[in-house]
Amino acid sequence: MTTRPDAVAAPVGPTDLEILRAPLIDAALTLGVPLSVTQIELLLRFVALLVRWNATYNLTSIRAPAAMLSQHVVDCLAVIQPLRRQALTGPSSPRLLDVGSGGGLPGVVIAVMCPDIQVVCVDTVGKKVAFVRQVAAELALRNLSAQQGRVEVLSCGKFNVVTSRAFASLSDFATATRQQLTPDGVWMAMKGRMPNSEIADLDPDVTVFHVEQLQVPGLDAERCLVWMAPKR
Repeated sequence: MTTRPDAVAAPVGPTDLEILRAPLIDAALTLGVPLSVTQIELLLRFVALLVRWNATYNLTSIRAPAAMLSQHVVDCLAVIQPLRRQALTGPSSPRLLDVGSGGGLPGVVIAVMCPDIQVVCVDTVGKKVAFVRQVAAELALRNLSAQQGRVEVLSCGKFNVVTSRAFASLSDFATATRQQLTPDGVWMAMKGRMPNSEIADLDPDVTVFHVEQLQVPGLDAERCLVWMAPKR
């Protein structure tokens, strides 16, 4: 069901956010990424903004705040530990590009959890880019920005990590974003089930160097991360 542009969001008050606090903390601990007080507040405020904007701009088909927390925020929290382990061994200020970011997923969550990473979210839809920019402003995330346009023609420098969350097939993802990678950059593709057929369809000059199964607390669905790099 599509929300009408003139629909009015039910307000998300302090009580609603408090109900989400304990599940958020528990999920993060289960994932091995304990949250600071500041990070808890930022992620809860992000959910509140997503609920408010979603009523008018239809950023996601998920409506309930609790479902947004588990299916969006916690789902994205699951990549933080692998990201820190795989991709934060290079420059002191790595850059990450979130392609087809939509409502800022996983870009906003990464920006909150990894303040040393400069995160750029890109999407072709103006209202989604406007939302991410509003999130960056309201949450004072200086390491988060957003660009509108096709990633193939994006002109904002190179990135150490290029990521996506169900953006496209692995082959299309790699082809569209190859020029955005630094010479030693990597792709981090968030997927559901193991995409064996997509891996088989990759160009010979793209190597899959790691596939990581993810267990997302409270989410009864398969998740994995596919790590890729150009053959060097």
